[in-house]
Amino acid sequence: MNSVTLSRTIDAPPTVVRESMSELEQFMRASGFDEVHVDGETVRVANEVGIATIELTLTLVDRPDADLAYEQRDGIFEEMRTAYTVTPIPNGSEVVATTEFALDIAIVGDVLDSTVIKRQRRQELAAQFDWLEEIV
Repeated sequence: MNSVTLSRTIDAPPTVVRESMSELEQFMRASGFDEVHVDGETVRVANEVGIATIELTLTLVDRPDADLAYEQRDGIFEEMRTAYTVTPIPNGSEVVATTEFALDIAIVGDVLDSTVIKRQRRQELAAQFDWLEEIV
């Protein structure tokens, strides 16, 4: 399984950061997805990556070690899950996001490899952290 982890210090208390992250459509859209649709516990996203379009259906999941977590229900990955944790630190919060994924080679093939996916995911997570910094 491949993994991408990013962290950032946000100058706001954890409650404010978590509340901002709970604005799920805006939080997911901040990552740069071309399309985001939230329907209860289901999130559908689409994004152009190189010459391919990635469409994912995600399901929110409860994880005791995460403030926000979701897993792919349908999409290009054999398996994909992301978890965000918000930890109090002096004068703010540390937000850590980890995405773990396994590629379905039959679907992805030579167009996308783990290096491209990791780079794209780092950009998406960094953009979400930028959004958090702007709104808190």
